[in-house]
Amino acid sequence: MNIIGNIIWIVFGGLALALEYLVSGFLLCCTIIGIPFGIQVFKIGILALLPFGQTSIIVENNHGCLYFIMNVIWLFIGGIWIALTHLGLGLLFCITIVGIPFGIQHFKLMSVALTPFGREIISAR
Repeated sequence: MNIIGNIIWIVFGGLALALEYLVSGFLLCCTIIGIPFGIQVFKIGILALLPFGQTSIIVENNHGCLYFIMNVIWLFIGGIWIALTHLGLGLLFCITIVGIPFGIQHFKLMSVALTPFGREIISAR
């Protein structure tokens, strides 16, 4: 079922969404200061390409408050707008019964877009 969901996702906008994230990540990585943020955008882009069968988990590391500080900076750079976009798209998809799985995937992307630092994308099998 994940394969069918991913194929439908890619055909109806997932590929364009992932390409936007990958281009944005590349542009952020062009500067030394933007590299950590570009890596997080790549993470969101990979999840945006094939969201069915993948999930994000919060990784517990001893990085002190580094992840918190980077997530706060991320929110001010534009993470809140990305998350609000995914929230709006998720609500729009959830209007119909057929669109509910795609809305859930946008909610998953919203949580990663809100706080990408300290998360890891894993297979949900």
